[in-house]
Amino acid sequence: MSDQQIDGGKRTWLIASSCAGVVGAGFVAVPFVSSFQPSERARAAGAPVEADISALKPGEKMTVEWRGNPVWIIRRTPEQLAALPKLDGELADPKSERNPDELTPAYARNENRSIKPEIFVAVGICSHLGCSPTDKFTPGAQPSLPPDWPGGFLCPCHGSTFDMAGRVYKNKPAPDNLRVPPHRYASDTRLVIGEDTKA
Repeated sequence: MSDQQIDGGKRTWLIASSCAGVVGAGFVAVPFVSSFQPSERARAAGAPVEADISALKPGEKMTVEWRGNPVWIIRRTPEQLAALPKLDGELADPKSERNPDELTPAYARNENRSIKPEIFVAVGICSHLGCSPTDKFTPGAQPSLPPDWPGGFLCPCHGSTFDMAGRVYKNKPAPDNLRVPPHRYASDTRLVIGEDTKA
């Protein structure tokens, strides 16, 4: 056997193994590069959420999850709505002027903090340290609340109180009102949380 034939065999083996290496690297690289893409779950976590509010009665609340946070949808009673303007003097930010771009969309910068007066939408996370306030819709004296309580929310962690529009009372640990997320009505009974214009 000549040296040329041996070198030719080595060359063929070298080319074949190089090709196999490139193909193998491709198989390894595809999942690696794919790992930089957001997962379906991650994409869904930031996606808008649709809620059917047709069965929601006055005085009731439903909760949906959006971006890993509880979002409250409350159908307020006429009495709850009538009480809101009377509370302005007791609230830290009655007109939602603090951090408006972050906390209150332009269409919710009103006394009701909502698009439709009776439907209130808020992220159910206290602006103090991230606890979730509890419903205290019933007016009147209750533990940890004043005797003239008009109804709203109480944060069990540090005692911050919010009215039925998610506005924080004065002299409480929470610095800001509850956040109103972007939202819109797809119909009279369907609410889209997470976007305020049609995509």
